[in-house]
Amino acid sequence: MDKKTLSRDGTPLAYHRTGRGPVVVLVSGAMSTGATAAPLAAALSDRFSTVVYDRRGRGESGDTPPYAVEREVEDLAAVIDAVGGDAALYGMSSGGALALRAAASGLPVRRVAVYEPPFEVRPGRAQERAAYTDALTRALAEGRRGDAVELFLRVTGLAEQMIANARRSPMWPGLEAVAPTLAYDDAVLGDGPVPRELLASLTVPVLAVAGGASPESMRTAARQVAEAAPQGTYRVLEGQTHAVEPEVLAPVLAEFFAA
Repeated sequence: MDKKTLSRDGTPLAYHRTGRGPVVVLVSGAMSTGATAAPLAAALSDRFSTVVYDRRGRGESGDTPPYAVEREVEDLAAVIDAVGGDAALYGMSSGGALALRAAASGLPVRRVAVYEPPFEVRPGRAQERAAYTDALTRALAEGRRGDAVELFLRVTGLAEQMIANARRSPMWPGLEAVAPTLAYDDAVLGDGPVPRELLASLTVPVLAVAGGASPESMRTAARQVAEAAPQGTYRVLEGQTHAVEPEVLAPVLAEFFAA
């Protein structure tokens, strides 16, 4: 990140801009920084001015308590203002949920694309989700960052042996460093289900994308997002998982953002 701007509450936000053309801001998901989106930004930079940024509490950006989803919407507003005053948004996973909320709040957003926003669409999962939120809150309040990361990895379906291997890997300290932001992503997702009423208020085109090799629940959530948005479109990228390949996703996004 080579530039910084200030959010409304004074939180410094680090961002990087590359390429030329209409502005597209990339919003990262859980356990990620702006650098995570850099390969996709590079793949889009021949047609767009792509912007990646560290969400609050991550990378080179600051953090100002107490947290509220509205503060992250204000963060996006500050980044958009710093790079020209209007933009299209792309959000990955829970970053997609944030991008949709930002667009619904009236930010100067032309279009919104999301990839597999992890809204809960499986029946009977409300109690399980509430239990995760409670356990995450306790772990973070007690300073058990590693346990918080484990909770998240377990919820995403990672096998216990893989979690144990991750704990011993060089990447673990980096995961623990951003562990407090897991609560932020949890808050952005709200109660869990697709926020149909919020999506119905959107006045801009929305593209919801999912991977053909991802769990069915991911595709269902993306489809429901597209169905709830008045100008929604649903796409499936065959063979792709939640770890979507930038070179596969970029042409789809470019077509949507150029329309």
